[in-house]
Amino acid sequence: MSEQLNDIRDDEFRVLGQKHSEQNIRFSVTDSPEPGSPHKGRGLLTGLVSLTILAVIGLLIYFKWPTPEPEIDPGIFDPIPVKPAQEPVKTLLGSEVVSLHAPFAERIDTTINDVHLALYIPHNATPRLTLGAPDAEARKAILAFQAADIRADNRKILGAFVLEGKPLAWGLSKRGYCAIIDGKITVGVADNSPLFEEATEKGGYFFRQFPLVDNGTLVENEPKNKTMRKALCDRNGQIFVAVSETDESLHDFAQALVDLGVDNAIYLVGSHSAFGWWKNESGDVEYFGQDVHRASYRNENYLVWTLQPTE
Repeated sequence: MSEQLNDIRDDEFRVLGQKHSEQNIRFSVTDSPEPGSPHKGRGLLTGLVSLTILAVIGLLIYFKWPTPEPEIDPGIFDPIPVKPAQEPVKTLLGSEVVSLHAPFAERIDTTINDVHLALYIPHNATPRLTLGAPDAEARKAILAFQAADIRADNRKILGAFVLEGKPLAWGLSKRGYCAIIDGKITVGVADNSPLFEEATEKGGYFFRQFPLVDNGTLVENEPKNKTMRKALCDRNGQIFVAVSETDESLHDFAQALVDLGVDNAIYLVGSHSAFGWWKNESGDVEYFGQDVHRASYRNENYLVWTLQPTE
């Protein structure tokens, strides 16, 4: 009996029955480590590490992993609202700090879609319209461009025109308009604008031209030729004049303005011969086009910026 009790290998254990039983039952546990052995401790540690890693991964997935939004099929009567794209913040062009003593025009050169543009920004000046060939007083303006066109047959102003509250022409030949009321310029596109009557009532100014940009959207126009282009632009409330340095179609010119971020723009009398000028901060004056004025062009008109309106 004692020999049998002692005859136990390292990979066996004995289950003892009741005290009166002399039968011993052996079980082999060759494939399992004994309790308390280093093999069992290593297995428990490995299991705990695995469970910990799985728990950490689960928490990371739960809290960090982006949950895709469920796809919803659009319905006919309850369409899915489209989230509007966030409008980029438009910064003002040109110098942020300008002189407070004298008016001047600032020029910025840029290239948009291979279209070379010169941007002329008036500072410390008041806009107005003038009629006829510029005289010595008008040339004190720091920025001047021809505004409305004149008819080829009778040399009258083409489209509605108001000068210091006095209507000089009527008609809707072009949908773009510029209104100057209380020294503020408004550029827009409309068949009928109440600003025509308001300019008349308040001693303001108004003229019409080809529309180029309407609320950030390009406006197509009939003329398809190429020449130097000029435009009166409103970009985030900042008014400036854009001039193409190369001959461009109205479409390409307007597209460049759209890509520049212009909100509204109308055409100004263009071509290489259209007269105008600008004065920089140093007082130097540069001219556009040819200074040629004939008696038949008495209705030639200009958009100018001056320190004070001239009499």
